[in-house]
Formats: sequence, C-alpha cells, structure tokens
Amino acid sequence: MNKSSQSIFAGTAADPSQFPREGLPEVAFAGRSNVGKSSLINALLNRRSLARTSKTPGKTRAIQFFRVNDDLLFADLPGYGFARVARTLREDWGPLIEEYLTERDRLKLLILLLDIRRDVTPDDLALLEWLALKGVPALVVLTKIDTLSRTQQTARERIIRSALGQAGESLLMVSARTGAGKNNLWGAIRRRVL
Repeated sequence: MNKSSQSIFAGTAADPSQFPREGLPEVAFAGRSNVGKSSLINALLNRRSLARTSKTPGKTRAIQFFRVNDDLLFADLPGYGFARVARTLREDWGPLIEEYLTERDRLKLLILLLDIRRDVTPDDLALLEWLALKGVPALVVLTKIDTLSRTQQTARERIIRSALGQAGESLLMVSARTGAGKNNLWGAIRRRVL
C-alpha cells in the first residue's frame, strides 16, 4: 500500500457534481487549518508534494482527491476553524463538506487530525459528535509529534485522550516529517477500509 508510483492526484471538487465517480472506497482527512492534512497525505503516499501544502491557513477551499494504487481514494478536506478566513467562505464550505460526509456512500473512514501541541477545541468535539450521530466512522490522529519529546508526547496524549472521551480510545500519533507512526496509521486504514 505504500507504493508512491501508483498514487496520483484525482481531482478537485468545489461542488458535489465534481466528486469522483470511480467507485473506490474513500478515506477523508479533516482537521483545523494547518494541522498537517496535506503533509500527512504526502507522507503516507511517499510523495513530496502530491497534496499541496500551504503556510497560509484556510488556503484549501475545495476537497482534493488522490487515487491510491487503484485501491482507494484519499480526500483532503478544507481546514476548519481559522478566524481570518472570511465568514462567508467558512459558511460556503459547510454545505459541501456536510454533503460529502453524509451522502458519500464510498466514504469508509474519516481521519480527524489534531496537532498534539494544541488543546482539543469545541469545533473538534462538535465534529466528532456530529460524525457519530451521522454514523460516519472516525479515527483521531495526533500530528506533529516530532515537535515534542517522548515525555511531552505522553503527557499531551493523556490530556487529549481525556478531553476526547470515548473518541480518544483508538487514538494514533504520527509525524509527517519523520514518518513515525505512519505504518500504524496504514494498518488502521487497511483494517477499517480494505
């Protein structure tokens, strides 16, 4: 599953009519702006810049799709919760994302990325609660673990698990920069999707 040569950009959807029609199972990546969604997708696919990254929070305004070895699609969802993004733009994203998450029968897993250095926000908890109500399977993954010592990672993991409650039971930790935890995440994707 880690063969990057078979991973390609499959398209952008700014509206539901542009969603891929391939019929492959899909894994969506969600989280706050600049949590590392695109960087993690690149790391999982062993590609440097397949998913475009940006230093400007809120830059991605559509869903980006990536075909993985003709086995599945990754969906890079726009980040949420960045205050400087115009309110009307944030509101425009809502219907697109809601339709994708509720109407997309090919969506098999949503991976919610949280920056290990940041506290869980009401937006994070609301998304997890909403996903549970809609029956969308979710997995929480802590990113940017390479920025903390092991002792700090353990302390932050404990705090975040506590804040997440039941949603934090199957929590994973990864670093897009070093690749730490990447194989564990691939294992979770395989078990839940393929």
